[in-house]
Amino acid sequence: MSYSVGQVAGFAGVTVRTLHHYDEIGLLTPGERTYAGHRRYSDADLDRLQQILFYRELGFPLDEVAALLDDPDADPRDHLRRQHELLTARIEKLQKMAAAVEHAMEARKMGINLTPEERFEVFGDKDPFDERYAEEVHQRWGTTEAWAESQRRAVRYTKEDWKRIKAEVDDWQERYTSLVAAGVPASGEAAMDLAEEHRQHMSRWFFEVPYEMHRCLAEMYISDERFKAYYDAMRPGLAEHLRDAIVANAARHEG
Repeated sequence: MSYSVGQVAGFAGVTVRTLHHYDEIGLLTPGERTYAGHRRYSDADLDRLQQILFYRELGFPLDEVAALLDDPDADPRDHLRRQHELLTARIEKLQKMAAAVEHAMEARKMGINLTPEERFEVFGDKDPFDERYAEEVHQRWGTTEAWAESQRRAVRYTKEDWKRIKAEVDDWQERYTSLVAAGVPASGEAAMDLAEEHRQHMSRWFFEVPYEMHRCLAEMYISDERFKAYYDAMRPGLAEHLRDAIVANAARHEG
């Protein structure tokens, strides 16, 4: 029994583009191809995809996932045991976060004290609080301490604060775009320094971003098409370059 790429995408809740990417980097190569070259996935391929998605949900970078799954000495049961331990720890952490958010909600009504006119005056035609994504943002991160902290900080910011935030973002984008255009590698000192500046900007203005979280955000910059489009609009390939620089910077500091 084998399945098409579209069927597997439907089973797993991922995009066809994601499966193509996994194939291109050798993380999940389908066991069969049709005469026309179309991918066909076996039950063994589905088992591997399940393991990949487990590790991705736990925040593992793709290269680490590949190393774990391709370890010849690893027992499949070891993967399940490790994932169970990590998921149990994640559940405990999320329960603590939920309690903290409930406390914050009781203490303060959250919101952004900017009029629509001020939003566009500060940010031009890019409204950072676009209502089209507000519900999605709340569903994905509304129960985390990071979300609660960002809201606690944002409610205190003035119009001048938002202007300063935008100025910092514009300056960083200009310098990073120039760096990529100059062919500076993502693992280079200059790229890693700008990745660290990216992390510190978020920590300073919105919520504390440890290196593990920064790596997870970096993966989202290339896996979520909207984030990828945003960064690649500055310069083609910038999203992936930034992801690699963030990963390299995290390794530099944690090492």
